[in-house]
Amino acid sequence: MASSPPSQPRVCVTGAGGYIASWLVKLLLARGYAVNATVRDPCDPKNACLKQLDMAPENLQLFKADMLDYDMVATAFVGCEGVFHLASPVPIDKMVDKEIWYALAKMEAEEMALEYADKNGLHVVTFCSGAVFGPLLQADVLNITTKFLRYIIKGGPDTINNKFWPIVDVRDVADALLLLYNKAKPCQRYICSEHQIDIKDLVDLMKSMYPSYNYVDKLVEVDYKVGMNSDKLKNLGWKPRKLEETLADSIESYEKSGILNAEEEPCRVPYFYRMPPVLE
Repeated sequence: MASSPPSQPRVCVTGAGGYIASWLVKLLLARGYAVNATVRDPCDPKNACLKQLDMAPENLQLFKADMLDYDMVATAFVGCEGVFHLASPVPIDKMVDKEIWYALAKMEAEEMALEYADKNGLHVVTFCSGAVFGPLLQADVLNITTKFLRYIIKGGPDTINNKFWPIVDVRDVADALLLLYNKAKPCQRYICSEHQIDIKDLVDLMKSMYPSYNYVDKLVEVDYKVGMNSDKLKNLGWKPRKLEETLADSIESYEKSGILNAEEEPCRVPYFYRMPPVLE
């Protein structure tokens, strides 16, 4: 008697309409997973790209879910053997300062998850990425890092601190998340950031590749530059792309979508990245 085929693994991805999460959904579907994906509104046009992914008609289910509503979230988890929790609101329209609780909330949520997992035997892994660049799956709603890279390319009136930036490709982030899902030990924390570069060197690199753009020219130096190390992730087999490939694919995607040609008076740095002395 022939044995029955193994059941298809089903996982949940929260915040599936986001930049990283949408690429993760694409990867999961390509690898044969069935995906329960939570979004704020399944009928929102920005989620159309999810429905158009290969294997989406067969293996993707969209769930309307507010992350603060237990019952809605629990419904999306039914039948899943694992969860990729990527949903998190980002305050894109406010200046970053000590009164913004976003960063603290992220840190405390991570600590609580690891503590709960350790006490209750739940397999939890936390993941911290650098600034995520790369091609777009949807161009009608831009994430913050895409807006920031677009500002660097187009230039504008805002000054930017010449900070040391950890950069990673969105496709490599998706690869890393799936790798950790399958290989990481519980209650571990991983950093995902391959390239360390300051804004001035990033601009110089992009000028050498695409010299026709204006680029940002208002930079101020900072007195500290802190790097990150992803060796722990690489030891599991993570193999990220070169920075030049990420930048080339990003710009090609931006050009194809038209976001570099959009008329804005003027193009501005997203508020989330306006740090002192960039105060108005």
